[in-house]
Amino acid sequence: MPKYRKMLSDVEAPYIQSLMRLIETQSKTTLANWCIGYAGEHILPIYEKAYPGDARCEHALDAAREWLAGTVKLPYVKDIILNECHAAAREADKAPAAQAAARTCGQAAATIHAPTHSLGLALYGALAVAYDALGADAPWESLLEAAAAECKNMEASLRAAAVQNEPNPAKINWKC
Repeated sequence: MPKYRKMLSDVEAPYIQSLMRLIETQSKTTLANWCIGYAGEHILPIYEKAYPGDARCEHALDAAREWLAGTVKLPYVKDIILNECHAAAREADKAPAAQAAARTCGQAAATIHAPTHSLGLALYGALAVAYDALGADAPWESLLEAAAAECKNMEASLRAAAVQNEPNPAKINWKC
């Protein structure tokens, strides 16, 4: 089986840079709600299409929502992300779109812990969408075009959810 890329890696791409600048203006709570919501609506179905009945990724997103609601503690959510969602991604190694989708769900859920995980929505999620739409064997340039379009959709979604003049933007130190 050919080796597929697991994520986008060009953080200097204009569509990634634009998204990063917008992320920097929002609070951790806004980012977490946006990531979890976007992943649940747009990315999770890609995983579920390949693995119907496997609720591990959905469980991670639900646990993160529960943490945001104050009904569970962070260690509970981290355990689900690490031991369920990431395991689902590792096990999906023969389904690149589903694997990228599972990684996306883990990153989205982890945004409750560290806002830098919000970038994982774009780096993994946009590739999941591209693989799902074009197939994992499509030319890389075509996949990048599809991923760029999805990143623009993500940015539009965050703009719609953004708090104007956010008084408590997340302190983000991008280490990429």
